[in-house]
Amino acid sequence: MHDNQPRTITPDTLPEVITRYLTAHRTHDTATAATAFTREATVIDDGNTYEGTKAIEGWLGRSATEFTYTTHLTNAQQTDATHYIATHHLEGNFPGGTIDLSYQFTLREDLIERLVIEP
Repeated sequence: MHDNQPRTITPDTLPEVITRYLTAHRTHDTATAATAFTREATVIDDGNTYEGTKAIEGWLGRSATEFTYTTHLTNAQQTDATHYIATHHLEGNFPGGTIDLSYQFTLREDLIERLVIEP
């Protein structure tokens, strides 16, 4: 991989920790989703920043109940050994009803250190 340009990978080659997080988040298993993050992790979602385990657990709990939606993984990319992007198509009862979101992961020691979710 040259110049930090993402390359497309198959979803089944995403690291286990990302797959664990995505599966748990999709099924609203907040406890399991939280285990995917480092203690000092940062999540940026919808313009808000959540730092540390307690804040991320609160965000996970709210995001699991705020809206009802389905999600479908449409693309996976790897930039380097610690940076991955998983693109999801969501449909549900949130404003607009459909959206494609990019989940940008930074890993450290086989856990998620940073997650940025944006259109």
